Amino acid sequence: MMDEKNIQAIMNLIIYGGDGKSSAMEAIHAAKEGNFDLADEKIRAAEKSLLEAHHTQTEMLTQEANGDSVEMSLLMVHGQDHLMTGMMFKDLAKELVDVYRTIKKDN
Repeated sequence: MMDEKNIQAIMNLIIYGGDGKSSAMEAIHAAKEGNFDLADEKIRAAEKSLLEAHHTQTEMLTQEANGDSVEMSLLMVHGQDHLMTGMMFKDLAKELVDVYRTIKKDN
């Protein structure tokens, strides 16, 4: 059975990774409407959430590197998936916000 510390770490990956992706999506919607101040704010929120998730992941990797294995489970895979898709989605959102900014500026 997985210990409470690892369960909490996995939940942090899921929560912060999901929050990061949601904020990135909100940034895209704001940029589409021409609200670039809000879009930039949402990108910063996404980066903050994803940084929290990344810190958790780094702690788990350090724990593993120090010989204290982290149990692999479906929940762990799910948490890692949330972090990685959130990071990738944030990067894509930044590009889309820039595209909308360029389109709105040129019109």
